[in-house]
Amino acid sequence: MAAKKKERGASEPTPEELVRYYREMLLIRRFEEKAGQLYGMGLINGFCHLYIGQEAVVVGMQAVAGPADSCITSYRDHGHMLVCGMDPKGVMAELTGRAGGYSRGKGGSMHMFSREKRFYGGHGIVGAQVPLGTGLGFAHKYTKDDGVAHVYCGDGAVNQGQVYESFNMASLWKLPVVFVIENNKYAMGTSSVRHAAGQELYKRGAAYGIPGEPVNGMSVIAVREAAIRALEHARSGNGPYILEMNTYRYRGHSMSDPAKYRSKEEVTKMREQHDPIDQLKEKLLADGLIDEAGLKEIDREVKALVTEAAEFSQASPEPDPSELWTDVLIEA
Repeated sequence: MAAKKKERGASEPTPEELVRYYREMLLIRRFEEKAGQLYGMGLINGFCHLYIGQEAVVVGMQAVAGPADSCITSYRDHGHMLVCGMDPKGVMAELTGRAGGYSRGKGGSMHMFSREKRFYGGHGIVGAQVPLGTGLGFAHKYTKDDGVAHVYCGDGAVNQGQVYESFNMASLWKLPVVFVIENNKYAMGTSSVRHAAGQELYKRGAAYGIPGEPVNGMSVIAVREAAIRALEHARSGNGPYILEMNTYRYRGHSMSDPAKYRSKEEVTKMREQHDPIDQLKEKLLADGLIDEAGLKEIDREVKALVTEAAEFSQASPEPDPSELWTDVLIEA
C-alpha cells in the first residue's frame, strides 16, 4: 500500500534542514557583529539597527516560505535580506554606501531591495511597510501566483494607525498576508508594558476577524511550526493571519543607543537561557545530528563569508556623483 502523502509543510524538519537553520542564524549573527564593528570604525554611516538575538524569527518563517512568497520589513532588516537569499557582499556594500550595494550605495542600512529575491525593503518610517506589504498581498491575490506576503513589524509599530487600516483591508478582501509582529519588548527605548495597552499583541486583529497566536520567537522550531499554520491559512484563501513573535534584541535600538533603559542582568539572562542559536546547537548535539567538528566547520564557513563581504564592501567604489540623478523618477 502506498504511503499516505503528508500535507504540504506538515512534516517535521529533517536533520539537514535543522543544520541549515543553524547555519542561517549563525550567518545573521556573525554578519551583524561585523556590521557593528564596521560602524564603530566609521565605515557605516547613518542609522544601523542590528538583528542580534532575533535570528530565529525570520529563519523559521523563511524555512517554510513558498516560491512566490514576498517579504517586507522595517529598518531592522539585514537578517531578512540574508535569509531571503540576497548576497552578503551586496548587503554589506550597501551598508557602507558603496556602488556594489543593492541600492548602489544610496539606500544604506534601512533602504535596500531585491525584486529578484522578492524582498521589498527595509523601510525607515515606523509602520509604513505594513500597508505596502498589504499591497503585496493584493498583488499575490490579483495575479493568482499562490504567494503570501510576509509582513514584519515591531511591537512599537503595531500601535500605528496605518497598521489597523491595513488589517481592515486585508481582512475585508481576504488577502494572503501573514503579519509578523516581532515583539522584542522595547519600542526604541520604551518597554512594551508602557507603550501597549494590552500585552497580547496577536489579538490586535480580533476586531477585523483576523486570527492570531503568540509564538516563542527564540525557538526556530516553534517559529517554523507556527509559520506552517499561518501560511497555510493565508494561502488557502482564508485571509490574513497574525503571529506575535516574542523575541529579544541584545543590542540597543540602533548602534547609537546605549540601552540604559534595561539592566545588564536582563540581557545576560536572555542570552544564557533563551539564545536561539545556542538552543538549536544543543539540540543538534544532543540528537547526534552533528558533532563539535561539524559546528566548527560551519562557523569557519560563515566567518569566511562575512570576511569576504566586508572586504568586498571596502574594495567597491563609492557611488559616482551622477547617481544623484538616477532612480528619482520612473515613466510608466
